[in-house]
Amino acid sequence: MAGFAIGLGNVWRFPYMLGQNGGGAFLLVYLLFMVLLAVPALSAEWILGRHTREGTVGAFRKVFGSGVGMVAGYAILFAVFVALSYYILIVAQVIYSMYFAISQGYSDTNLLEYSTQVNDPVIMLGVGALTVVVAAILIIRGLKRGIEAASKLLVPAFGVIAVYLVVVALMQPGAVSALAEYLKPDFSQINSGVLFAAMGQACFTLGLSGSIGVAYGAYLRDRERLLPTAVATAGMDTAAALLASLFVIPAVLVFGLDMAGGPGLLFDTLPRLFVVMPGGRGLATAFLAAWSFVCLLSVMAPLEAIVKGLENTPGIRISRQTLVIVLSLGLIVLMTPIAYNPDWIGPLDMIFGSGMFMLGALLAVIGAGWGLQRQVLKHQLGPSKWINALIVWLRWVVPLALSAILIGHILTVTG
Repeated sequence: MAGFAIGLGNVWRFPYMLGQNGGGAFLLVYLLFMVLLAVPALSAEWILGRHTREGTVGAFRKVFGSGVGMVAGYAILFAVFVALSYYILIVAQVIYSMYFAISQGYSDTNLLEYSTQVNDPVIMLGVGALTVVVAAILIIRGLKRGIEAASKLLVPAFGVIAVYLVVVALMQPGAVSALAEYLKPDFSQINSGVLFAAMGQACFTLGLSGSIGVAYGAYLRDRERLLPTAVATAGMDTAAALLASLFVIPAVLVFGLDMAGGPGLLFDTLPRLFVVMPGGRGLATAFLAAWSFVCLLSVMAPLEAIVKGLENTPGIRISRQTLVIVLSLGLIVLMTPIAYNPDWIGPLDMIFGSGMFMLGALLAVIGAGWGLQRQVLKHQLGPSKWINALIVWLRWVVPLALSAILIGHILTVTG
């Protein structure tokens, strides 16, 4: 689960969210919501999956009834499928950036060439299709020999390279003082916008969607303690985000680039950053290689969630391997018009990657908290002197918080 959670949300989204929302103040609020909101919501998705031993459609049918459960389950899986199609194109940019750094290196003279190629739809489709093929092969190999084996190799590799990059960044003249000043909390900057951004980021980075957590929960052993495992997952994910930020932020600040650059921060800024940093070509290769590793894991998990969600559902009676192949071909077909119309990604992400994911997470929490009996929740959460308070928190506070995020998102989109 940590292998899935560590990805674009940590390296691409977290640094620019820090930049846009006040630095240190945002970080503290984000950590608070990670513990109080995201960890319980992730545990709820795991509870639903482990108790039912089903993916999204099967689990939702058992807690909401056949009619509502099937409609909601298929809608969430469709949202994951659409989100994955454009997510792969962003991952393709990361992977191609690594290839460019290795083969040519970034320089003042070839930044324009890089910009042209990384936005070429044919190149991105080719790299994206290759990414889908690799992910499909690993998923067909199964959970332990595919996803788990890849995670155990690639996540530590990302960690080692990230630590090295942090050391290099902090050794730049003035980097430590610039970082300390930037991260100094200014609580006057905390407003409703920062609160909603922190809540949304905490949910986004753990992949709460009512699909991936449910699918992975179905594989968890009964003796596995969910809350400590969720805390460990959130801890590893947060550590990855902080490591990425400790490399990106001081480097951006020291070299006078724009920390509030928004979603384009990494793809627009990092190539220019590597041009001016000593040993930039090697650093670019290491950074992008590590990032490519974890991005691949972030492609595999949603695809696995869709496969698990569709397996053994009414009307679908094909083998797992065939299902993976059909879904992979469907992703490549759907990617094609998006690659030629990249301006679609923003609206699609607002609807599917943000809105529908939050709806799925809300449904999963409601399904676990209210669709399962209290004794089932006690058994799934494990022994704790706080068990009654945990159940109340899961049934009331977490759904209300997720509802607030969803309503805020809808108002933002429609307003």
